[in-house]
Amino acid sequence: MSYTVVFTPEAEAQLIELYGYIAAKATPETAARFTDGIVTYCESLSSFPVRGTRRNDVRPGLRITSYRRRVVIAFAIENKQVQIIGIFYGGQNYEALLQDVD
Repeated sequence: MSYTVVFTPEAEAQLIELYGYIAAKATPETAARFTDGIVTYCESLSSFPVRGTRRNDVRPGLRITSYRRRVVIAFAIENKQVQIIGIFYGGQNYEALLQDVD
């Protein structure tokens, strides 16, 4: 069974922000490779979405996984759809940020 992966506007904005941050600290090419890698990893959830750690204590239905131990990817699975809720880089307090979102 294949799932559709959808990025929320918030997750897309976080990717753009992360790209800008890395491009400023390194190069645009490095930023593109890293953020493209995150997108590819998220898209791989279409074939095996039930991975990561359940975090119902933060938000009902929330799961988290990581990319290269530097990025936390928050997502939920519903009706054959994987919704990427947030992409948090370098120790951001995703728990507090996700509790504020409804």
